[in-house]
Amino acid sequence: MPKNEYICDCNVVHVDVVERVKFSIPSDDMLNRVAQFHKIIGDNTRCKILFALVNEEMCVCDLANVLSMSKSSISHQLAKLRENGVVKSRKEGKEVYYSLDDDHVLELLSLTLTHIEHKLGDKNENTK
Repeated sequence: MPKNEYICDCNVVHVDVVERVKFSIPSDDMLNRVAQFHKIIGDNTRCKILFALVNEEMCVCDLANVLSMSKSSISHQLAKLRENGVVKSRKEGKEVYYSLDDDHVLELLSLTLTHIEHKLGDKNENTK
């Protein structure tokens, strides 16, 4: 049976490295919050909503038209995004407008796209 090149078969523990890394990992509470945030933005429909809101503040009706979805399904997803601090809303008369909560959300979306495009480029380069 061939050895897996990614499995460490040594018995050396680099104590200084282990200790530094142990203290650099966020608390369980913070890790749970990170995981929850990624679950919220990890839904395809919510991702579409977020990318629609990157350039423009929009109401539910406009989002429903852009995404070819019902107003109720958009509203449902927006409620989840709002509850988790990913989008914010403002009321103007009877209309409610949604936008990304802050620039961190925009940065995260942009960085994610950049990473995926980079990896796709690497994959395409390796197939040539």
